[in-house]
Amino acid sequence: MIGDLYAASLDGAPIEVEYVDGRVEPLRAARWREPIDGDHAMLARCSGPTLDVGSGPGRLTVALTRRGVPALGIDVTPHAVRLTRESGGAALCRDVFAPVPGTGRWATLLLADGNIGIGADPVALLRRARRLLRPGGEVVAELEPPGVPSRVDRVRLRVDPGRPDGGNRPDVGCWFGWARVSVTDIARLAHAGGFPMVHHWQEAGRWFASLR
Repeated sequence: MIGDLYAASLDGAPIEVEYVDGRVEPLRAARWREPIDGDHAMLARCSGPTLDVGSGPGRLTVALTRRGVPALGIDVTPHAVRLTRESGGAALCRDVFAPVPGTGRWATLLLADGNIGIGADPVALLRRARRLLRPGGEVVAELEPPGVPSRVDRVRLRVDPGRPDGGNRPDVGCWFGWARVSVTDIARLAHAGGFPMVHHWQEAGRWFASLR
């Protein structure tokens, strides 16, 4: 059901993220179908085979492919994978913690759009990334701004109850964990995940870090 609601948001349906404490915010996943200011800050660091984790509709995977950089997107939502393939990118419906092609041979692993939150355990995700990368490989992650608290939330997706165009989809999905990581905390988490070298920067109002 989570995948169905996320897929609906990719197509512009009014889907919300509900937090266990009662907060609600719009998902607006359709924005990830087009280039976003600051994307070049990540793409410029990808010169070798790149794994785009949580690739969604594949804007970064496709952009790298068009640049001649070997790239593979992985996402757990079949519709997102289909959109990537339709746009000319290579993608698989795969969980990052499941077997992934090219394990130990990727030069770069992308965690864009807050995907360092996948699994609600950033250190476990970075340890997995380290196994996926080749020696000397790099994680490029998008982060929350300095001063924003890092946290783990329980969230679920739901159709916006105030919008009549939600269609006949299920009203609400299951609860799942999601982490948010501030650039203030990335060095500590990166070191725990096996990446002693950390560099962070800002571009177009977004914050990124390179972990090696």
